[in-house]
Amino acid sequence: MSDSFDVVVIGSGPAGYVCAIRCAQLGFKTTIIERDELGGICLNWGCIPTKALLRSSEIFHLMQRMEEFGVSASGVKFDLGKIVARSRAVAQRLSSGVSFLMKKHKIKVISGEGRIEAAGKVEVRNGTSVNHLTAKNIVIASGARARTMKGLEPDRKLVWTYREAMVPESLPRRLLVVGSGAIGIEFASFYRTLGSEVTVVEVLDRILPVEDAEISALAEKSFKKQGMVIATNTTVDELIKGSDDVTATLKDKDGKTQTLTVDRVILAVGIVGNVENLGLENVGVKVERTHIVTDRWGATHVPGIWAIGDIVGPPWLAHKGMHEGVIVAERIAGMSDTHPLDTSRVPGCTYCYPQIASVGMTEANAKISGYDVKVGRFPFVGNGKAIAMGEPDGLIKTVFDANSGELLGAHMIGAEVTELIQGYAIARTLEATDSDLKTVIFPHPTLSEMLHEAVLDSDKEALHI
Repeated sequence: MSDSFDVVVIGSGPAGYVCAIRCAQLGFKTTIIERDELGGICLNWGCIPTKALLRSSEIFHLMQRMEEFGVSASGVKFDLGKIVARSRAVAQRLSSGVSFLMKKHKIKVISGEGRIEAAGKVEVRNGTSVNHLTAKNIVIASGARARTMKGLEPDRKLVWTYREAMVPESLPRRLLVVGSGAIGIEFASFYRTLGSEVTVVEVLDRILPVEDAEISALAEKSFKKQGMVIATNTTVDELIKGSDDVTATLKDKDGKTQTLTVDRVILAVGIVGNVENLGLENVGVKVERTHIVTDRWGATHVPGIWAIGDIVGPPWLAHKGMHEGVIVAERIAGMSDTHPLDTSRVPGCTYCYPQIASVGMTEANAKISGYDVKVGRFPFVGNGKAIAMGEPDGLIKTVFDANSGELLGAHMIGAEVTELIQGYAIARTLEATDSDLKTVIFPHPTLSEMLHEAVLDSDKEALHI
């Protein structure tokens, strides 16, 4: 069987399905190839179901504080099976939603594994069934998977990746999380809130190493207050598996070792691109460190072949992949007003408790880049809405170029900052200066007022501290 298309998209994660939709909107005959579930890792085993889990733990956390709000109840408990079932139902609902969008936009969905045979030719295998497709443009959106380390390989029973961590049959009493990036910290937060004894190990000198150092320090302080054990400058040298537990050998920067026995281990040490079995070698697509090399428009070195999403490298975020999908579709269409991706404008969010969010440069990176910076800060304790919510712990931090007033970066920790960060993301995209942001009127009482105050504070003009 052979079909001809304008665009073939390999992979239906956020990058792939959004690219397919935009291609269809632009009038291209489009098909998408998926070997597993529509929506990819994000909708089925990543962004969405983890947030459903974290929402359940957040509610449980708030219920422990009911007396603060004048509410009383007895026998408060959680049902882990129902928490997991709700998370899976949410994932299924979103995956079904992608299926609806494919039908709405008349995008053909082909189940199977796509492999590039030659420029403009794709083979799709599903068991014994083989389809041969031709297309003017091929978009690779095959995503990525969890990185493993020698000696720490997951076995799905005692040593977990994110997949196993999302569907536990029971709550581990003792848990070791290896890696303190967003994925590791989110799982650490979820399990600690439900009562697990959690230890987080990070090889670098601080947790959440991509975040601003000040925010990382506040996060570590908060996590320790919640009862987490944080071990930075530490590696896991060995895992010895028992019948239903694991003994880890931890080594610090000075070479001192200690052993820790836990019920389960979660590996969260990064990701690697899914570049295997795509036929990239057939057409000469360049790959570096498991990621496809593209230009700023998502084009590979081979005309007519594009790549988007996690497969092209950091930041490994669904919204970045979606944006790349739109860019590629519009580039294929020859639209002259399309802008290339600026990764410095991509916000990042970590949905732990407390939440963490950022966009742009950290204070340290801005200084390293040669900027004369001015920094503004505003604490949650100075905000009326935060106090009313019972969430007075947190900080909004802004980093400006002292000479031009350009907003170089913004960093936050506290309640709902994953929603607040978009204010600064918009400001960076519109190239707003500190003077512009000072004139914006923010509604009262809202958490968003802190965005204004942090800008004012950069010139020592904050009104409520």
